[in-house]
Amino acid sequence: MNVQKQILAIETKAKLSTLWLLFLLNIIFRDIHEFVEPGFVEEIMTGTLNGNPIQEHMLLLGGVMLEIPISMILLSRLLPYRANRWANIIIAVLYISLVIVTGSTDLDDTFHLIVEVTALSFIIWSAVRWRNPSLKRPAIDAAVSS
Repeated sequence: MNVQKQILAIETKAKLSTLWLLFLLNIIFRDIHEFVEPGFVEEIMTGTLNGNPIQEHMLLLGGVMLEIPISMILLSRLLPYRANRWANIIIAVLYISLVIVTGSTDLDDTFHLIVEVTALSFIIWSAVRWRNPSLKRPAIDAAVSS
């Protein structure tokens, strides 16, 4: 594999990892930002969230849903090309559907939702366009780029 292909592979991995970080930070900030909503802290202290009782399995599910993007930050850098490409596409599509289904409740949530969907869309776009850096280019392509 030549140096240019190695650099391109590293750049794509770095881009994917950075986009997952952008997505994750938006989720975290969106959740933290909810604490300044009037009545939110009081509702949490009663043991409910949006009228639903806060239960252990709900907290576990929330933790798992955050752990996946956290893991993708690292996995985007470490996984080999094929597994990396498919993991990014599949998980980003899954998260776009989850983000849209959970929706937004107010203007700031809508703003974060747009940023999250944009980051996930760029992840999908980058992964789909990513070509295997270990494959040799046809001679005609090599001649054209020279």
